Amino acid sequence: MQLAHPQYLWLLLLIVPLTAWYIWKHRSLHPAMEMSTTVPFAKLGRPFRAWLRHLLFLLQMCVLACVIVILARPQTRDSWNTSSVEGTDIVLALDISTSMLARDFKPDRFEAAKEVASKFVAGREGDNIGLVIFAAESFTSLPMTTDRSMVANYINDIKMGMLQDGTAIGDGLATSINRIKDGKAKSKSIILLTDGSNNTGNVAPLTAAEIAKQHGIKVYTIGIGTNGTAPYPQENMFGRIEYVNLPVVIDEATLRNIAESTGGKYFRATGNNVLKEIFSEIDRLEKTKMDLRNFTSTEDDYMPWAIAALALFGTIVILRYTLLRSTP
Repeated sequence: MQLAHPQYLWLLLLIVPLTAWYIWKHRSLHPAMEMSTTVPFAKLGRPFRAWLRHLLFLLQMCVLACVIVILARPQTRDSWNTSSVEGTDIVLALDISTSMLARDFKPDRFEAAKEVASKFVAGREGDNIGLVIFAAESFTSLPMTTDRSMVANYINDIKMGMLQDGTAIGDGLATSINRIKDGKAKSKSIILLTDGSNNTGNVAPLTAAEIAKQHGIKVYTIGIGTNGTAPYPQENMFGRIEYVNLPVVIDEATLRNIAESTGGKYFRATGNNVLKEIFSEIDRLEKTKMDLRNFTSTEDDYMPWAIAALALFGTIVILRYTLLRSTP
């Protein structure tokens, strides 16, 4: 325990003159009455109540002391504690082009990716995580943060159509690099999930991979889509969405080169369970020991002294009007 205003404890010295005044006041204060003889009372001595009445003064001084301590503001002590956790810097780069609505995953690629990614984030204690979305352009949805629940909730809130349609893998990777390159963690990694090939954007995917390599950033690439064909959404002549089986085309060569050149790894997700296994493997690969210092803030802790003062004051009132009641 510490005191915010320890100088107020000097007020405790008031108890000394108050005690001296009490003793001086009562040194010759005795009731008297005239009697022919006091022989019958010679052996009675002083009654216990006569001594007990000094208890009221002692209790009053205790109340005063409690009030002075409260004025000094007792507080719980500030404390630092160090804990060792496994943490790293991670950016999730998620493709939100309309092809992600293909239904070879349940309910579709887009929702399956969001579900697995949010669960992955929720389990990454101590990590600094950011979120980038891309289609024909790229956008930083959430800067680097250790608030796992915020990232997970934001992933769940991502909607299709937030960006112009297309697949700019290079731009998505470049934006992710800009988010993570200045991080302080020793281990930095980008998880890029897409279901197609680069068909637009300003930065070539392999150029972005070379930049990531220069900054020591590993890139894990995930190609999402079953083998063969998959039901893709298409708008018919009446403006309605129909699902048509089309070949699944993923530029695996480029995604593999991006991963291998940066020290990462390429994965192919052909179903919901495979996607979960991929994120589980990345979770095992990206573990780094780091120490976190946690600070505990100061809080006032005067309540025990206030309770003691009230209890003592109540005792004084009860004694004064019961056992130690004075008669005029």
